[in-house]
Formats: sequence, C-alpha cells, structure tokens
Amino acid sequence: MMWMQKVTGAAPAVNAIIANSLYAQQSRNMATLKAISMRLKSVKNIQKITQSMKMVSAAKYARAERDLKQARPFGEGAKKFYEVAEVKAPTDNAKELLVAITSDRGLCGAVHTGVARSIRNDLQSRTGSTENTKIACVGDKSRAILQRLFADKFVFVANEIGRTPPTFLDASGVAKNILQSNFDFSHGSIVYNKFKSVVSYSCSTIPIFSVKAVESSENIAVYDSLDSDVLNDYLEYSLASLIYYTMKESACSEQSSRMTAMDNASKNAGEMIDKLTLTFNRTRQAVITRELIEIISGAAALN
Repeated sequence: MMWMQKVTGAAPAVNAIIANSLYAQQSRNMATLKAISMRLKSVKNIQKITQSMKMVSAAKYARAERDLKQARPFGEGAKKFYEVAEVKAPTDNAKELLVAITSDRGLCGAVHTGVARSIRNDLQSRTGSTENTKIACVGDKSRAILQRLFADKFVFVANEIGRTPPTFLDASGVAKNILQSNFDFSHGSIVYNKFKSVVSYSCSTIPIFSVKAVESSENIAVYDSLDSDVLNDYLEYSLASLIYYTMKESACSEQSSRMTAMDNASKNAGEMIDKLTLTFNRTRQAVITRELIEIISGAAALN
C-alpha cells in the first residue's frame, strides 16, 4: 500500500513508463497470438492441399498400374531380342547414349533425383574420357539436375512429360528425335524407375544398341530371315517400345511416390497443427491470466 502511494505521488513520467510497459507487453502477446493464428490457418490450408493431391495421385496411380500391365510385353519382348542375340557393345570408337526417363512434375519424393544421380555417379566414376558419351533427357526434372555438370552432353530434351499418361505416340516421338539427332550412338542404356510396389521402386537400366552393333553379333544368325532393312525398322520400333515401357514404369513409380509423399506431408501438417493449437491455447491462457492479475492487483491497490 505504501509502494502504491509512492507511485501515485511520483512524477507523471513514472506512471507513463509503467503504462507504456504494460501496453507493450499486451501488444507483444497479441502479436504472438496473431502470428500463431495466421500460421495455424496456413498449415491447415496446406493440409487440405496435400490431402487433395493424395486423392488425385491415388486415382492416377490406379490407372497407371493398369496401363503398366499392358505395356510390359512391349519392354519384355524388346529386351528378349537383345538377350537371345547376345548383342554386346562395341569396344572400338564406341559412342554411348544415356536416356534419362523422368517427367516435368515434382512433389513426388526422390523419383527424378534417383535417375539423375545414377547417371551423374556413373559418369563421374569413370576413369577414362567421356567425350563419346551423350545424354538424352525425357522430362525437365532430369535436365534441371544434370545441366549444371553435363549441359554440353545433351543431344535431346523432351518437355511436357507427366501432365497426361504417356502413350506410344509420345514414345515414338522421343525415339524419332533420338534417331534423327546428330549423335550416331553405337550402344547405350535407358535409365528409369522400375515399379515394384506402392511403397517401393528401384532405379534400373535397359541396354539399347545400334544396327551395326546388332549386325556384328555372332548369334544374330538365329533370326535367319532378317535383312538390313528389316533389322533397321525393327530396331526403331524396339527403341520406341522400350521408351514406352520405361515411361509407363516411371509414371507408375512417380504416382505411387507422390501419393506416399502427400500422405506423409498431410500427417506432418496434422502434427504441426496440434502443436500450434496447443501453443496458441497456452499463449491465450497466459494473456488472460496476466490481465486478470493486473485487474485484481489494481482493484486491491485502490482498496
């Protein structure tokens, strides 16, 4: 009571300092509550987006899995030809082409990064020269990752991949651009993501060869009815079939990975919402308690 009398009888500047400090404290608490409320609203909106993307990816994954079952005979038949003929890569003046199968869309985990990392590690681990090695990128994601180190090795980049399910016409266009490029490769490989299950995929490769490499194979005589023109036409069709098959495998892996990623993002957003709600309630309760204490203290001081 004596202290309150001293404050009351003090200079007006002292009372102004006390009032300003109380107002500043309340303002800080209100700013904190407002910031938490804005952050909570933002995270809730993000959770709605991720849940919607998960549902969309689930529907697209179901269709991609059905399409993959129909596309697998294209890839298996083309690979079987190379295995039966025992085609091998030439050793003299060999030119290699690496085809990266990705898409233009993200938010799907490390699907595209794994393909680009596989090609990057392969080229960086080679002890010899890589001047005769070129890269063809199917999708902007692989181009964006590889262009920093290997921009001079690009021979072809395909865009607008992943917005709609890949078709054989798309694969034929990619194969046509590869064959019509100025790079006359002797052998190479297609790097893609092989679908295993909803939560599992692996980065795999499929070999590809030129007409000269196939003709030089010793076991090509098994196909006695093949001449140069027929073999050339078949290898063009084989390349399109392999690209179509790998695009379907990558599309299915991408949708399953995006579905898993959006599910994890929704769960993380839910955990963050719970923590922010708890923090908001505690902060609001602290503000209310502090204001009650100030009111009670002021009322007690007047008595």
